[in-house]
Amino acid sequence: MSEIAPTPAAAMGGILVHAEPGDASRHRVAVAAALAREMGARLIGLGAEMVQPLVASPYGGVNSAEWVVAMTKQIDDDLVAARETFIRDSAGVDSEWRAMREMPARALAAVARACDLVVVSAHPQTNYYRAADPAEVVMRSGRPVLVVPDQAQPLKGQAIVVAWKETREARRALQDAMPFLQRAEKVVVVAVCGQDEAGAVQRQVDDVVAYLARRGVSAQGKVSIAPDSGVVGELNNTANSVGADLIVAGAYGQSRLREWVFGGVTRTLMDEPAHHLLLSH
Repeated sequence: MSEIAPTPAAAMGGILVHAEPGDASRHRVAVAAALAREMGARLIGLGAEMVQPLVASPYGGVNSAEWVVAMTKQIDDDLVAARETFIRDSAGVDSEWRAMREMPARALAAVARACDLVVVSAHPQTNYYRAADPAEVVMRSGRPVLVVPDQAQPLKGQAIVVAWKETREARRALQDAMPFLQRAEKVVVVAVCGQDEAGAVQRQVDDVVAYLARRGVSAQGKVSIAPDSGVVGELNNTANSVGADLIVAGAYGQSRLREWVFGGVTRTLMDEPAHHLLLSH
């Protein structure tokens, strides 16, 4: 039987990042710009902010119409300032700018139609009228989302850990991560399970490693025996041992009472990221 030639490296056409005034988004824009430069992708900067509802005060005071006018003027000023900081932090990269008066997470989800990857910060401000909630972006955008840890170094992606679980989300994440995996020097597919599942899970991991080989990715598999509470620790320990700065994982969650409810592993990965995190839902 003739040998099958590996698939050419996947291309990335556009990377989307939310930009804010001042230094609030400087770190994530720098990470997104470095990725765009390395992958030959266009960087799309998005300024997005929305007027916050006026909470009535028992002591009286601000007229609601005046409040809306003042806040609208502030948002216009913020969007101009955000554009200036985006230009500053993305210098030398093929880029474009867009601005919307909308909740940032919803704006990112809408503009995601124009990109292959969305870049967000791990710990935004609690004011979601001005900063994007990474959990909402993951669930709404329909695109892979790169979650950048606070003060992390630019993503190198030379070594990558793939979190494997026999789910649709994990398969989607594997496919979405292909532009990174095909450029990596080392890829480790990690599955965590109970002792009674080890044989079946090992066969799953072997299939994933073989699939990656046909896509030009030389990967190794690892099955760890641990309880669900130890999954994130196993992923981080493996990443540390191989020098990986990126973990790829499926995101598991659903909407409930206007909030996103996530599985324990997904929530812990997002709340306590020790490495860059590529999530797909």
